[in-house]
Amino acid sequence: MARDSTLKAVAPLAALTFLAVYNFPIKSAEEKAAMRFTEQSVYYRYCSDVRAAGKAPLLRGQPGYAPHLDRGDDGVACEPYYGN
Repeated sequence: MARDSTLKAVAPLAALTFLAVYNFPIKSAEEKAAMRFTEQSVYYRYCSDVRAAGKAPLLRGQPGYAPHLDRGDDGVACEPYYGN
């Protein structure tokens, strides 16, 4: 019985940890520094959150910039989309 309750308590935490680590890979020391800066100031999970705050596009080094928001890895996050 105790083992089952322990697994039920630990499994969601393990799943969240897995998702956090593998959804936001950090590639370089520069990106780690950007993430530390972002963690201390502003954090946006999605570009829709950035746009809703009226802050898009974000440039590398600005509060709120994070590598997971920069799809082109060009230093500009949440760029406007001009689709066909």
